Amino acid sequence: MGLLNETLLKIEPQDTDYRHRARNHLEQLTMPHWALGRLMDLAIDIAGITRSLTPAHEKRTVLVMAGDHGVASEGVSKYPKEVTVQMVKNFTAGGAAVNALAQQAKASIVIVDMGVDGDLDELVKNNQLVSCKIRRGTSSITSGPAMKKEEAIRSIEGGISAVLLHAADADIIGTGDMGIGNTTPSSAITACITESRPEDVTGRGTGIDDRVLKHKIGVVKKALSVNSPDKNNAIDVLSKVGGFEIGGIAGVILAAASLQKPVLVDGFISTAGALIAALLAPDAKDYMIAAHNSVEHGHMLAWKWLGKKPLLDLDLRLGEGTGAVLAMNLIEAAIRIMTEVSTFDEAEVSKA
Repeated sequence: MGLLNETLLKIEPQDTDYRHRARNHLEQLTMPHWALGRLMDLAIDIAGITRSLTPAHEKRTVLVMAGDHGVASEGVSKYPKEVTVQMVKNFTAGGAAVNALAQQAKASIVIVDMGVDGDLDELVKNNQLVSCKIRRGTSSITSGPAMKKEEAIRSIEGGISAVLLHAADADIIGTGDMGIGNTTPSSAITACITESRPEDVTGRGTGIDDRVLKHKIGVVKKALSVNSPDKNNAIDVLSKVGGFEIGGIAGVILAAASLQKPVLVDGFISTAGALIAALLAPDAKDYMIAAHNSVEHGHMLAWKWLGKKPLLDLDLRLGEGTGAVLAMNLIEAAIRIMTEVSTFDEAEVSKA
């Protein structure tokens, strides 16, 4: 049995008993009923995920999965594909936005090469980068599948392995991405699985103008037409119109679910990975926490399909895991409410 199947067999729904116990406790806190709203809802989720009323939150890890895309050659991005390898080096040097925000959130960063079109061996040797490289970028989805089905499975298993080897002791896990052109396969995945029109799920990505956006929508339409992915088959969708880092993100989510850890799903690309993970293991949705809603058109449609309401709405469109690490502070807040606020009886405060 392969790592993917082993992981899928370990994924169970949230624990309803701990959810019930958390709700009962939160209803007794010294405040008007449910006065902290969605933070209290979040606390119930964390209790159900972790099987604990006193879950730990100190150890936090965001895994940034990186890969290149053959479709970048179709002119769908404002930036050349060389930026992927350059940004990976920027991550390892500590100079990216996710580095700054992770430091603020007291989170460690694991950078994973899933399929970057560049030589990163020196960074791997120096333990600055984890290599789960499938190959140097996917094939263009406009002329055929992005990857072989075996490669799709390997990409998911790469994400699982990255968590097991580098984040198994984390209390909170976050997803991140890097890959020029990756909003295009993410749009194709989202259109396919949510049964949406390409024009409704395809956005401006790196900031493209109206002309390029129209072309990008056409590319997504062509990719779906050429490949005819099966919306009910995660491996088929990923292999035909996905990306190596998107498969890796799906693996991160599945691994977190198998370990009963909360996983903060970041932006549009991460949510495409979440769609793949949910098709493989519907119960994995119980462990996903929607970090934020980005400005990408398809993001909210993906969240709706997953049955999630994002914690933040800050007009973010960067990826990297930036939204995930920002939301880690809210996880801590929810846990502190559950563990540190006194009940009416404890504080000897009269109830209404």
